[in-house]
Amino acid sequence: MEKILLITLLVMVAVAHAHADNSIYDEMFMLEEFEDLHTSDEIEQELLEIPGWKSERGSKVLVNVDGFGAVGDGITDDTQAFLSAWNKSCSIPKSVFLVPERRRYLLKPAAFKGPCADKLIIQIDGTIVAPDDPKNWDPKNPRTWLHFSKLKGVSFQGAGVIDGSGGKWWDSSCKRNKSNPCREAPTALTIQSSSAVSVNGLNIQNSQQMHFVISNSDSVRVLNVKISAPESSPNTDGIHITKSTNVVIQDCKIGTGDDCISIVNGSSGIKMKNIYCGPGHGISIGSLGKDNSTGIVTKIVLDNAYFKETTNGLRIKTWQGGSGYVRAVRFENVRVENIANPIIIDQFYCDSPKSCKNQTSAVEISQIVYRNISGTTKSARAMKFACSDTVPCNKIVLGNINLEKDDGTVETYCNSATGFGYGYVHPSADCLQSSDKDMHSDQKEDIEIVQPFKDDHIHTEL
Repeated sequence: MEKILLITLLVMVAVAHAHADNSIYDEMFMLEEFEDLHTSDEIEQELLEIPGWKSERGSKVLVNVDGFGAVGDGITDDTQAFLSAWNKSCSIPKSVFLVPERRRYLLKPAAFKGPCADKLIIQIDGTIVAPDDPKNWDPKNPRTWLHFSKLKGVSFQGAGVIDGSGGKWWDSSCKRNKSNPCREAPTALTIQSSSAVSVNGLNIQNSQQMHFVISNSDSVRVLNVKISAPESSPNTDGIHITKSTNVVIQDCKIGTGDDCISIVNGSSGIKMKNIYCGPGHGISIGSLGKDNSTGIVTKIVLDNAYFKETTNGLRIKTWQGGSGYVRAVRFENVRVENIANPIIIDQFYCDSPKSCKNQTSAVEISQIVYRNISGTTKSARAMKFACSDTVPCNKIVLGNINLEKDDGTVETYCNSATGFGYGYVHPSADCLQSSDKDMHSDQKEDIEIVQPFKDDHIHTEL
């Protein structure tokens, strides 16, 4: 019924725009295709398939890290005990790699490699903690802490905690203090080159840099995961997805000092549902195109999300000089509360201490749908489409948008962006209907050409 109603609305819009070019019809068919990117049924079915090791203990082989010499006092180095237990559990079908509850295990950087025997369960009920001083970190492992690779059909689960002890890392960051050198820092949990992996119920906190990275993987399910770090912690993305396909993130609560979820090059078929985001920088596609690189991201769906006091809501960010494309993205059923940039496309992203030079090439952004987005904004520019003059954004679709500012009016800013709206759209996005750049519109005024603010095309990390 919803699909029929949507198509009916779009036909009405097409008639209203009969004087325009044929692109409106392309957009209609594009939206119809988006209705096939479901997020609910298959996820709920997979939730029922997550194994429970306690109910099946008779058929499982329990491999407890304590049995391999782990002390669990938070002071003793338990790295080798974990690796020994891993080698054992990885080699036995239907085994459970157990990190017991009410214990605190100190681990240095560790690589847990597969492939493993069938149906391995990684049961984390206790706390795994990282060394708290960067000076004690192995320089051979500057970017990873707990690194899992080449896994297939493995389940991570439990109510345990992965704690990156990131405080001293944040203090030494150039983002926090410009006199510090900019350097690499570890990711707390990495899943790389893996498939058919589920992660359910874990708590990941205070990572040195990114909390959870999914890289070069396919068919990963992340469910009921909580990720937290202070708002002031730099570069502490919650979940970062790169070069991965068919990833589902559902029923997760994320609050950090950077993007709650970031999706970058080579990622496709990413579905997010029931996401709480805040504090942080919102949910971002990108950044893409840095150093004239190619970035490709397609088939992204966010359905049902709540953003509270984040700097951004729904963001797509690309550097000048890049190439590639972002297309087939749908953001829907989103509520925002007191955030700075509810809807933003930024093709002039520049997270650099120096200003970025103007370049003509850009990552193309098209077929982006925003539907049922409401709430409050801190910024007068509730929607901002800052796109490249040479590679404009196109086929931007807005449906049922209601964004308000408590102490003033709101507007939509457009630079080289085209598309259309249907249903109720506030602030008005009439500027999308023109290919003229540097335009804005609101509910009370006709479209008028304005000079852009001085910082329109000079952006640093928010």
